[in-house]
Amino acid sequence: MTDDQALDHIRRPTVSRPLLGLTILAVEDSLYSCDALRLMCLHSGARLRRADCLASARRHLQVYRPSVMIVDMGLPDGSGADLIAELSVALPRISVILGTSGDSFAEDIAYAAGADGFIAKPVANLTTFQNAILQHLPQERQPFGLREVHKEPILPDPIAFREDMAHMAEVLGGPVDDRTIDYVALFLRGVARTAEDDALEAAASDLADARSRGVPLRGQVMRIAGLVEARLQDAVAL
Repeated sequence: MTDDQALDHIRRPTVSRPLLGLTILAVEDSLYSCDALRLMCLHSGARLRRADCLASARRHLQVYRPSVMIVDMGLPDGSGADLIAELSVALPRISVILGTSGDSFAEDIAYAAGADGFIAKPVANLTTFQNAILQHLPQERQPFGLREVHKEPILPDPIAFREDMAHMAEVLGGPVDDRTIDYVALFLRGVARTAEDDALEAAASDLADARSRGVPLRGQVMRIAGLVEARLQDAVAL
């Protein structure tokens, strides 16, 4: 038994900390989205670890076994569906495997790969997050009594948003091929939804649509790059 497993065996959930005793590995390349997860785990009693790509996630899994996996569907080195498919048949199986994305179509892909559930970005509130995990846990891992309903929004660190924009500026500053376009569109749509940035979300959606229709992308890429740069400049000004 690993140290994590031993601690999980000792800790028991409570109504105020319903995820106490759980270790969650988030496979998430967005620092902003991951900070939202960090805050929700902090308020729920869970411990959060992060991997920013598929390769990093697989290295984590060689060392320890988390209780819960939350896997972003669009990662820099491939699709989260591939990792979910591996996890769904691995023994011993991780208790809860969830996919996450800012794109609704990704939900069907996550379930087809073997996910137990799906968390759409942005997560509405703390209660929604907790329920997404608790509904897949056995009775002995459930808290006893009625839980408080949390409706307050989760507000991630704006510095993490700036780091995401800097990451996108770096990606867009290099060679931009079809795979890069797909990654940029998916990444920015998820971050924009979490940040409630309607203009950035619309531009990311337009980029994905143009890519699917096979039309020239230069104008769309320049628009995205301009929006990313503007957000970096706004953050510097602040």
